[in-house]
Amino acid sequence: MAYEKLEADAVLATAKRLQARIGARFPDRNLGRVAERLVTVASDVERAAARSTWVKALRVVGSVLIVVIIALSAASLVAAIVELVRSAGSTLAWLSAVETIVNDVVYAGIAVVFLWVLPSHLERRRILGELHRLRSLAHVIDMHQLTKDPERYAPAFQKTAQSVQVTLSPIEMANYLDYCSELLSLVSKTAAVYAERSTDPAVLATISDIENLTNGMARKIWQKLGLVPGVGARRADPVD
Repeated sequence: MAYEKLEADAVLATAKRLQARIGARFPDRNLGRVAERLVTVASDVERAAARSTWVKALRVVGSVLIVVIIALSAASLVAAIVELVRSAGSTLAWLSAVETIVNDVVYAGIAVVFLWVLPSHLERRRILGELHRLRSLAHVIDMHQLTKDPERYAPAFQKTAQSVQVTLSPIEMANYLDYCSELLSLVSKTAAVYAERSTDPAVLATISDIENLTNGMARKIWQKLGLVPGVGARRADPVD
């Protein structure tokens, strides 16, 4: 199954390498801190399997309790019927017994459903919380590239008093935008790791939303990269 599954440790290693690359090229930029945050989230994902052990244990305990509840309910039902048959109870006694049996079955059913869905509910809430962190991180990355406009290198560009000061050369801006694109890709890949471990519709839908969000942001970055002077020649060499 090698190379057929997205592994959390591989995503984490790639995120750490990207953080080191950003720190080496832009040591004074906050983009390195964003990369550090991504590494933290990816580390949490990588440790998620160990942290979910208690969920597996809860499923086992819940299954045992479900079996016990069903067994006790069945024994109670049989005992009630046997007692009525032996005592030749009246119609009123039968109706009272039936009411008691129905109540027992209803409460037992509620308990069984609760114990069955509780582990999945807790796991879904935890994963959705992690995915929310990734979605927020994607927006932070997008904010970092927002003011990196290639138009400032055009001869006709006229700066105003409110223009954002960007002290980057064209090649530095291209590198910066490249790193933003890679960060967004890793955000998407980190979210996709959960798709390997969950079949919950809400989780899968959230992962799909994050992938669509990061893809849309990355497209804007690549449109900017195409307008940076000299970026075409730069593409012949690696980013770092």
